[in-house]
Amino acid sequence: MTPTAPRVLYVTGWCRSGSTLLGNLLNELPGVAHVGELNYLWSNGVLGTGTNSTCGCGKDLQDCDVWRRVLRELDGHTLATEMIGLHNARLRTRFTQERLREARGMARPPRDVRRISEVKRRLYTAIGAALGAEVIVDTSKFPAEAAHLMGLPDLRPQVLHMVRDPRATAYSWHRAKGYIPAMSPLRSSAYWTGFNAASEWIARAYPGRCLRLRYEDFAARPAETIGQVMAWAGLPSPGPVIDGNTARLGVNHTVTGNPDRLRTGPVAIRPDDAWRTALPASSVALSTLAALPLMSRYGYRLTSP
Repeated sequence: MTPTAPRVLYVTGWCRSGSTLLGNLLNELPGVAHVGELNYLWSNGVLGTGTNSTCGCGKDLQDCDVWRRVLRELDGHTLATEMIGLHNARLRTRFTQERLREARGMARPPRDVRRISEVKRRLYTAIGAALGAEVIVDTSKFPAEAAHLMGLPDLRPQVLHMVRDPRATAYSWHRAKGYIPAMSPLRSSAYWTGFNAASEWIARAYPGRCLRLRYEDFAARPAETIGQVMAWAGLPSPGPVIDGNTARLGVNHTVTGNPDRLRTGPVAIRPDDAWRTALPASSVALSTLAALPLMSRYGYRLTSP
């Protein structure tokens, strides 16, 4: 019997916006599996050319029973180079509008995009079978990939757009963290603007299947906000957050993401405004300038209170 394709909850937006923590919280729900930034499975888990090759369970991806099963099911070693090339050619942020037109039936997808669709279906289905999951949370955060998934109705995709103050993300990128290198505030905020603008295009095209979540609201009221996400996504109660802001995380099988994905046990969720005093004024100015087009839309003030 052919396995049923799982539902896909795809997280988009710019990095360092809390998606890894949110995904790991959802991973604690029955029938839900957070797989981290799945797009990097090919480079990290097969070719060994990515930034790290550690599964969220602590094993090397090639030694993890889950990913060995998935990659064996897909003949992943044969697919790896092909899928990296197809992603670069068709799923970068600048292709978001093209993938949206195809998803909405306004243009016929070219042959290589149809090939991506075929492999995506097989990949999510293999993951669902390996993890016994009905819902896959993918925090890859590529808007064009999210747009492409909207054209695959059998995966019943939903898009969660996570946003964080661009100066907070610039501060987070200001220093290296584990296996993730540093990035300049100007570059971080330029990406912030591009990724969030492209995510807005998806939300306008599919308002009922997209939800925006600000990191600041999530950190201040984690139980309430994750409850809203769960209700929107049709995920079972009760939620993973207890005592207002505490959760207990078990083992996950994330491909990559924030190094904090490797933490298990109790975790406290609380606001982090360190950037207000730790980010140099010049960096704040550069970050604000690059993110200016969208800051007010998300309720971020130009000056720090």
